[in-house]
Amino acid sequence: MKNEITLAFGHPSERAKALAGDPPRDRIAMTDHRREVEIGAFQAERGVTQTVQFDVVVEVATRAEQAVDDVDRILSYDTIVEAIDAALAAERVNLLETLAARIADRILTHPLAARCIVRIGKLDRGPYVLGVEILRNAPEGRKRVFLPDDAPHPRIVFLSASAIARPDLSAMLDQLEAAGAPVILCVGRPETPAPRAMHLMPQRRIDLLAIEQAAWVLASRDGRCVVVDSRTELDWAMRHGQISVWAPSKLVLDAHDGPAASVTEPFALAMWLAQAFEAREVLAFGAAADAAPSVGVSVRHLGPLAPLPPQA
Repeated sequence: MKNEITLAFGHPSERAKALAGDPPRDRIAMTDHRREVEIGAFQAERGVTQTVQFDVVVEVATRAEQAVDDVDRILSYDTIVEAIDAALAAERVNLLETLAARIADRILTHPLAARCIVRIGKLDRGPYVLGVEILRNAPEGRKRVFLPDDAPHPRIVFLSASAIARPDLSAMLDQLEAAGAPVILCVGRPETPAPRAMHLMPQRRIDLLAIEQAAWVLASRDGRCVVVDSRTELDWAMRHGQISVWAPSKLVLDAHDGPAASVTEPFALAMWLAQAFEAREVLAFGAAADAAPSVGVSVRHLGPLAPLPPQA
């Protein structure tokens, strides 16, 4: 009985450890995350905020040694924070139980989340903590998705080698930032010919690396441009207002449903990215109009030095 009582009031990490199966799953945890929240069923709790603490432990359906130090192959801590943010932003709730359930449900849409414990406590109600703790397992047959319903829909801006060198680049980035939508910049290869290999796969890597060279050249022209190569980093950047310059090698080579090995044309790769992230539109500065089909994505072709369209 003593152990049961200790476990009941123990930290969620201890609960998760005690409930672990055989073999135990890996766990990630976020503790002591405090937010000012308007929540509560009583009239005195309306129109005011309370300090609420979140402690979350997630069991993941992978092992750390299998992640090969790759952020796209793990459940990121941002997943937990974004689940809390989304639950708080959706609407005001009366009950901590409702808030905890919404956070858990969102976390468990992640393909690697197997089970989670969510504890929420109100810290301002007295000389004690009022709280709830729930445990939820990933539902059988769930739809495993990487893009949640509220995933940002970026504006993809493709810049040819000539467009990268345009003198008004910083002013154009000012306009794109002012438009509000997340921005991912994709680039063409440098005009200098890339080395030629004897086989398709080495040549593909050479072509992708040439694009990444151009990405770093673009990033050097404006400090707001951050070269990013993983899906997790791209998603984080979109949610935090950062302008990303896409380095394509990792996503293209790792994707199970990626472009065919013969596809190395930079604009075609940019279109693949636009479809993968459900982009709201593509602005193509200096891309050949017939370089890639616009399947399900609006594309506007512009000259390399053309001004940004007003509606952007």
